[in-house]
Amino acid sequence: MFLQLAHTKLDVFISGKNLVLACYKVSRLLPPDERFNMTQQLRRAALSIQLNIAEGSSRKSAIERRRFYEISRGSLIEVDTIFDLAVDLEYLKKDELTETGGLIVKTFQMLSKMIVY
Repeated sequence: MFLQLAHTKLDVFISGKNLVLACYKVSRLLPPDERFNMTQQLRRAALSIQLNIAEGSSRKSAIERRRFYEISRGSLIEVDTIFDLAVDLEYLKKDELTETGGLIVKTFQMLSKMIVY
């Protein structure tokens, strides 16, 4: 925000940020009794995606960068799994997650490409 570093212009960073914002919005739809379980875990995992992209981008070593991107992708898979369970538990409807699902797929594809190289 204040530093204006180059990674903030990366498509994966922008997509990750949009995903975090979408996760926070959707988490408000979860039942109140999930506030300290699913809601908190969803938000932590979403933040982890973005924070690990940012931290990985600051690393000079390709091996270190890749490791942070792998952690980010793992958190993204965690978010996807939480949404899958939320639909199965009938907390959310799949059609409420169309935009968020698109961001999950897009961010996953970008992170996967960054990890391979």
